[in-house]
Amino acid sequence: MADDNLAELGVAAAAAAIRDGDTTSESYTSALLRRARENADLNSFITIDDSAVLAAAGDADKARAAGSDAPLLGVPLGVKDSYATRGLRTTLGVETLADFEPGDDAVVVGAIKDAGGIVFGKNNLVEMSFGLTGSNRRYGQVKNPYAPDRVPGGSSSGSAAAVSARIVPAAFGGDTVGSIRVPAALCGVVGFKPTTGRWPGRGVAPISHTLDTTGILARDVEDCALIDRIVTKETGPPPSDRSDLTGARFAYAPRQYLELVDPETESSFREALRRLRDAGAEVAEIDLGDDFSALADRTTWNVFFREARDAVSKFLRDNGFPVSFEQIYDDLKPELREVWSHLVLPTGAGFLAQGDYDATLSIDRPELQRRFGEVFTRQGFDALILPTTPCPAPLIDRQAKFTVAGEEVSDLFLAKNTVPASGAGLPGISIPLGLTGNGLPIGIEFDGAPGHDRALLDLTRRAQAVLGTLPAPV
Repeated sequence: MADDNLAELGVAAAAAAIRDGDTTSESYTSALLRRARENADLNSFITIDDSAVLAAAGDADKARAAGSDAPLLGVPLGVKDSYATRGLRTTLGVETLADFEPGDDAVVVGAIKDAGGIVFGKNNLVEMSFGLTGSNRRYGQVKNPYAPDRVPGGSSSGSAAAVSARIVPAAFGGDTVGSIRVPAALCGVVGFKPTTGRWPGRGVAPISHTLDTTGILARDVEDCALIDRIVTKETGPPPSDRSDLTGARFAYAPRQYLELVDPETESSFREALRRLRDAGAEVAEIDLGDDFSALADRTTWNVFFREARDAVSKFLRDNGFPVSFEQIYDDLKPELREVWSHLVLPTGAGFLAQGDYDATLSIDRPELQRRFGEVFTRQGFDALILPTTPCPAPLIDRQAKFTVAGEEVSDLFLAKNTVPASGAGLPGISIPLGLTGNGLPIGIEFDGAPGHDRALLDLTRRAQAVLGTLPAPV
C-alpha cells in the first residue's frame, strides 16, 4: 500500500489492515513518520522519538504474529503534551519542563497502550492549555493545514493539525471551554468532548476540576466511538450500522448561537439544517432564554479561572513534576502571565471571591444545566446543534483581534458557542460541515444529554454520513 493511501487510513481501518495482514505496523508507522517530516513546518508536534516509535511498531508486528488481537494493535496515535507519558518528555507547553520525562503514563495513555496502541509523539499546545489560537512562545505557532497563515484553534492545536494533515489517524486532547471542539472545527476534523467525568483525567495537566475532560480528535465519528469504548472500558451491544436519520430530533437556538456569526458559517449551517431534514430528521427552532449566553459565560469563565491555581498546584505535586506553580507562572509569556496575575492568583483584582464562586456552583451552574435539561428531557430532543465556532480560522498575524460580520472580537470569541456545553458538563462532538469559498473548514457541533455519550456518538456518526467529509488539505 502506498504511503499516501496508508496515511489516509483512520484508526479502525488501520487496525483492521494490520490485523488482516494488508500492511504491518512498521510500514504504517514509517509512512506516518515520513508525513511528519514532510509537514514539520506545521509545528504540530513538540516531541517525536522516531526510534522508539519504530521499535514499538516492530513489537506490535511480533505480537500480531503471535496471535494478538488487541483492538488498537500497532496503531500510532498523537498525544497532547499535557498528558504525562512515561519516558517521553512532557512539557505542558512551557520552557521550565523542556526536559522532563514522567515516571508514569496518564491513565488514558495507559489504556491505549493496553489496547495495543502506540504513542506516536507529543502534540504541540498552547502554554498550560490557556488559549484558543495555537500560539506557543517556546515551541512555535501551530499552523492550520488548510491554510498555514491561519490559526488551528486551541488549546489542542497540534492534535487537530496532526490529524488534519494525516500525520496520525487520531490524537488526544483536552477540553475545558472548547479546546478539542474549536481546533477540530477550524482544522476540518472530528472532535469529541465526553460528558465531564466520563473519561479519566489523572495524569493530565488540568485547568478546572469542574470543567476539564480528556477527549479525542479523529477524522470520523466511528473512530471516536472506538476510542471511547476502549478508554471507558464500557461493554454492551456493538454500535449500530444504521445510517439514516429517520426519527432523530434536533434542536437549534439561533438567538443564542447565531447572534454574531460569519455569513458563510451561517449559510453553511442553515444548509445543514435542510440536509438533516431531507434525511428524515426533525429539526426545530428553540429559545434558551434572553440571559442564556450571559449565564453560560459567567458560569464557565468564573469556574475556569477560579479553580486553575489549586488544580495546577495539586497536579504538579501529585504527579511528581519537578516545578512549582510559582515557577510555571514566572516563566509564562507576558500576555498570559498578565491574565493569571489578574484572574488566577488570589492576589489578583479579578480573582473570584469565595462567596461568588460558591454561588456559581450552587446557583448558576445548576440553572444552566436545567436549561439544557429542558431541551433533552422535557422537550425530548436528541441533540442541540450549532456552528462549533462562529467564524472560520482567523489569520495568525491577527489572532488577538479580528473582525466577524463587521464587529471586532478577541480570540475568546472562538469559544463563544462551545462554552455553554462546557459549563454544563455536556458531551459535545464537532464534525466537519464544509469549506468556505477560500477553502477554510467550518464545523457543526452536536451536544447531547449528560451520560448519553454513546447515543450521541451513534447519532453524530449518522449525521456525518449525511453531511459528508472534507477533502484532505493540499
